[in-house]
Amino acid sequence: MLLKKLQLKTIDYRLGLTMCFLLFFNSLISAQEIIPDVVAEKPVEAPSGQRQKIDGIIATVGDYIVLDSDIDKGFLEITAQGGSVKDISRCQMLGKLLEDKLYAHQAIQDSIIVSDAEVRSMMEERLNYMTQQVGDINKVVAYYKKNSVEEFKTYFADILKEQKLASEMQKKIVDAVEITPEEVRNFFKKIPKEELPTFGAEMEVAQIVVEPKVSAEDKQKVKDRLSAIRKDVLEGSSFATKAVLYSQDPGSSPNGGYYKMTRKTPFVKEFKDVAFSLQEGEISEPFETNFGFHIIMVDKIKGQEVELRHILIAPVVSETALKDAKERITNIRNKIINKEITFAEAARTESDEKETRTNGGTLVNPNTQDTRFELTKMDPTLYSQVSNLKDNEISQPLLNTDEKGKKTYKLITVTNRIESHTADYGKDYTKIKELALKEKQINAIAKWFDTKIKDTYIKVIGEYRDCAFTNNWLKK
Repeated sequence: MLLKKLQLKTIDYRLGLTMCFLLFFNSLISAQEIIPDVVAEKPVEAPSGQRQKIDGIIATVGDYIVLDSDIDKGFLEITAQGGSVKDISRCQMLGKLLEDKLYAHQAIQDSIIVSDAEVRSMMEERLNYMTQQVGDINKVVAYYKKNSVEEFKTYFADILKEQKLASEMQKKIVDAVEITPEEVRNFFKKIPKEELPTFGAEMEVAQIVVEPKVSAEDKQKVKDRLSAIRKDVLEGSSFATKAVLYSQDPGSSPNGGYYKMTRKTPFVKEFKDVAFSLQEGEISEPFETNFGFHIIMVDKIKGQEVELRHILIAPVVSETALKDAKERITNIRNKIINKEITFAEAARTESDEKETRTNGGTLVNPNTQDTRFELTKMDPTLYSQVSNLKDNEISQPLLNTDEKGKKTYKLITVTNRIESHTADYGKDYTKIKELALKEKQINAIAKWFDTKIKDTYIKVIGEYRDCAFTNNWLKK
């Protein structure tokens, strides 16, 4: 039946993504050596005259090899991450490794570039994580059986570069897939009525946000601090080190403030305007966004893409400012309760949150870009704030602190509830579109593998030629 087939495909696809994540650490310890094609096939004579398999090579994909030990390491890493390997065969593990190699190989053919700056940034992040886990970088070096930190970093950089090439290639394939409303309609029509999926209970939520006012004096203190950091960098200090030490952006601070972006990257306008006005090596003056104050240094410009580092520092909100903000949002709530104004009107005229203000305060689910939030998948903090609210009831003023430490007060209300129900094309178009797009992406990836396997030198050696692979790696 169509839906069952779709569900199986979706499971396979999700398993691939899950395996990609679980095998991330495996890919970090795989031998990612680039070799001539002939090496994988050519045996050598042992001193005794007996033929031996070279270094456990079991497969070649383009310029890349897979070692038998890579499969063992894959199982070890999944187990180390708390996963189960009970239902994963050696053939399945090899199939996933072959996929990764083909992605990386084709990325090079397609001239996908991974910069040294990206690799360095990834290196810093991974090393910080691993060191936090074991407490000492030398333990990491010993685990990978390297003689020094520098030897490990050289080895590790090649691995990270291949991993990034593979992920960029996969992203390129998936991002090229688009779907039309007619395709969504046809997809839905093909699902037998008895096999229509059931969607869980959902709700729509709106909020009004009031930000404490920061004094001009406090803003100037932050600008002066950033100007001093900028001066230090111009005199020779490391911008990346300053970002690690002082930036309040948790998304980039551990990576030395690094971001790669284009004009389509969903950053605030003020940030993008400054970023694309700078030349390579130039550092901006301090500037303000709704997150705080920033300085940006551009590392590299590649066509429409910019690699940069930035430092974010937000002014400290005084207790007086917090008290004033609470009084202001309490007055807004009283007006709504007294029916002097509706919640949506108050959001449009009083809320300080630009993203929701024009939509009457309605929140958009960041995972689906829809206004509905499925209860079982809702952010725990948001769920705790709305779970006990009745329809159209307005919360008391809530003090909210985001991941960057910014404090605001908000009112929140539930504007609509949708009970658990069988899929309906009109009501659930966004979810149905997501399923249809996912199926089309799965088909696009399968077609890509069929084509590239035919055009690429691939060799599987020994007993692994008996594997029943999902993809035609044996070219039968």
